[in-house]
Amino acid sequence: MTPQAGPDKYSDPGFSPRFCPDCRESPPPFARTVAACRYGFPLDRLLPRFKFHADLAAGRLAAQLLGDAVAAADAAGAVGAFEAVGAVAAGPVLPPPVLVPLPLHTARLRERGYDQALELARPLARRFGLLLRADLLRRVRATAPQTGLHAGERRRNLAGAFVVRPGPLPPRVVLVDDVMTTGASLGEAAATLRAAGVAQVEVWVVARALPPGAAGASDAGGAVQSA
Repeated sequence: MTPQAGPDKYSDPGFSPRFCPDCRESPPPFARTVAACRYGFPLDRLLPRFKFHADLAAGRLAAQLLGDAVAAADAAGAVGAFEAVGAVAAGPVLPPPVLVPLPLHTARLRERGYDQALELARPLARRFGLLLRADLLRRVRATAPQTGLHAGERRRNLAGAFVVRPGPLPPRVVLVDDVMTTGASLGEAAATLRAAGVAQVEVWVVARALPPGAAGASDAGGAVQSA
């Protein structure tokens, strides 16, 4: 999957769509990703404080960074975030997206006391005037922590983890989360939404972990991946 924009072979300074080899070989179930930053210092300090230590001030800063990246990508024409867009070239016109935070399982939510993805999605919804649907997607299986698992193990760990709430579905959804590592969690959630009938799923994350060999990429800039 395409990492953060930067001055190397992964560069995408104009926010134009770019496919990495993995996405060309096996396209993900989401149409594009906006990532505000590369996952590295200082984000590797800030985001764990937000996610695991209830530092909601860090969460507000993270939401600001992500909102700025989305606004920059939209202004550059890479993401039609706030207007109707075609799902594909010459395809049907879709309305503005609905924001859906990547949900926690109820057991994890009780343990943590808050959902970090929801804390990110709320200010984004207010900033951009988008509908927030925290009820649309549920995590029904308490999966093992993803930390330390390889990509294939992460996918197996997440199989069947999400279900979509019965009822009418928005045609366009943006999944919001703090970090994309391999994309397994967001991919499983997006696949579940697509299978239920959502026409287009996009992903907005604060930080994107880089694959091996991409260490020269920059720390910020709002990279956009299309698929």
